[in-house]
Amino acid sequence: MTAEAPRHPLPPFTRDSAIEKVRLAEDGWNGRNPAKVALAYTPDSQWRNRAEFPKGRAEIEAFLTRKWDKELDYRLIKELWAYTENRIAVRYAYEYRDDSGNWFRAYGNENWEFDENGYMAHRFASINDHPIAEDERKFRWPLGRRPDDHPGLSELGL
Repeated sequence: MTAEAPRHPLPPFTRDSAIEKVRLAEDGWNGRNPAKVALAYTPDSQWRNRAEFPKGRAEIEAFLTRKWDKELDYRLIKELWAYTENRIAVRYAYEYRDDSGNWFRAYGNENWEFDENGYMAHRFASINDHPIAEDERKFRWPLGRRPDDHPGLSELGL
């Protein structure tokens, strides 16, 4: 349990509150501010992200700093897959380019578990990168939050 103010919406989740929690996470990651994003997790949050296993906010912040230093022009879409009282499963895709100008689309699934105050205590991610040509990009909004009228993963056929 954290001593900080609750991060709404709180568990137990409904379909609507789970969708809201997913969108808030997407918005945070699209902001690409590692220090701010790390605050959504419990102080002792445990992750599995590919071959890395960050634990706690400091390691999460360092991980995200490294990630966004190399994944340039990062844009992400998350979609609710399933939920229970304090867990949410999402699928997602994000696009980025490397420092040589090569574009990629990463596809993934995450399992999240929240404490009673709405902070994520566990995050387990499985991710695959796929090289794409620049003209195959589907995420072309200005950097930052995905516009409300931009299609989601299902609408894009992803």
